[in-house]
Amino acid sequence: MVTTAPLVFPAGTSHQGPVPVIQADEVAVVRDGRAILDAVSLTVREGEHWALLGANGAGKSTLLGLLGAVSHPTRGTVRVLGRTLGRVDLRELRTLLGHVNPRHPLQSALTVRQVTLTGLTNSVEPLPRWTPTADERARADELLAMLGMAGKEASRWPALSQGERGRTLIARSLMPSPRLLLLDEPATGLDLAAREQLLDSLDALREEHPELATVLVTHHLEELPASTTHAMLLRGGRCVASGPADEVLTTDRVSDCFGHPVRITRTEGRWTARAQRAQRVTRR
Repeated sequence: MVTTAPLVFPAGTSHQGPVPVIQADEVAVVRDGRAILDAVSLTVREGEHWALLGANGAGKSTLLGLLGAVSHPTRGTVRVLGRTLGRVDLRELRTLLGHVNPRHPLQSALTVRQVTLTGLTNSVEPLPRWTPTADERARADELLAMLGMAGKEASRWPALSQGERGRTLIARSLMPSPRLLLLDEPATGLDLAAREQLLDSLDALREEHPELATVLVTHHLEELPASTTHAMLLRGGRCVASGPADEVLTTDRVSDCFGHPVRITRTEGRWTARAQRAQRVTRR
């Protein structure tokens, strides 16, 4: 049995920005008398790319909701971009963040460029009497090109594959030039090729914008980009381990987190998890 104490990495080993992009201290979320999160702490700094992993019901999406200023903690403190939840207008704070949800309720008649431009108004369709400037349209096309969507700007939403929709939503979230990008299971529903294209796009995005911080929620290590720098493992609403990805995403710690023996390998920057089979006993 591995220890359940969270990892603590030494001060000064992560990039020291003037203010942490995210700082959650001992946060708890209680619903109907049940703790969904319990005493979870997380600090994300500029240029760091975090992964939140755990089984269904571990608290990943609940934590992401706190980091995205969607909800308040029952206990503890959350500071996003230096602003403390409970002391700031959440609607205003959310305009400073990029939040990618593959299930976003977008209007089906929009083009890829129109969908991307709605990131400036934080709406599901273009606002009446609002006309984007030439610079804004150029920025939308630039982001789409960076994410592998060049030539698709005029395509309609219904004609896109799930992977193309995911990359469009990432471009949309980047229109306001956020310092923080939150990705809620962005590879959901993607086939192998679409998943790999999405992860390549995320790696390119992080290289192009080294100041950007990201937090990505997933159930599967295979869905982590190679550019992932840090990870947190959650189980039953509590932190099992947190810190640099190579120290957290180990065979023992991931097995403990998911309650099942797995073997973790990393090849060319990407992680793979495979179940470990019990050794057979040879009878003589």
